[in-house]
Amino acid sequence: MSSGPAPFDGLDRKILTALMANARTSFAEIGTAIGLSATAVKRRVDRLRDSGVITGFTATVRPSALGWRTEAYVEVYCEGAAPPRRLAEVVRNHPEITAAMTVTGGADALLHVRARDVEHFEEVLERIRVEPFIRKTISVMVLSHLLPESPEAGATHEAPHAPHTASDDAANMR
Repeated sequence: MSSGPAPFDGLDRKILTALMANARTSFAEIGTAIGLSATAVKRRVDRLRDSGVITGFTATVRPSALGWRTEAYVEVYCEGAAPPRRLAEVVRNHPEITAAMTVTGGADALLHVRARDVEHFEEVLERIRVEPFIRKTISVMVLSHLLPESPEAGATHEAPHAPHTASDDAANMR
């Protein structure tokens, strides 16, 4: 893997856009859309992976399907200068923390937390607060996602299903 940014062109950008929209899109489908053969797309994807531009492929899962119905962002304020390495150790011990980053401003870190419910969130918050170097936390609960197709929202929304009717039942019985 190279340490610097890999050069890539417009076709690479189109490939990346297609894969970010749906990582399961076949090389043939991408090739048809951008005017390359499946083999050429595969070579480019392999190069983008080898250079570190593409870091992996993943499935996006609707959090509520896993029982995570409560979501919050937590600002963490530390006593003194807590090193990012120590903060990383703490957040790795909490599977409910789905993202964590050091930030500028008053807070030292920002955590994205998903929990089953408010009670579970409160328990997670208490586990975070027992760390000796954490001075305080400020939480903001998420009410709704204004960009539901964003990765932070969990998954893209499927097209709404048509209402179920009696004629559907009759058709299914045939």
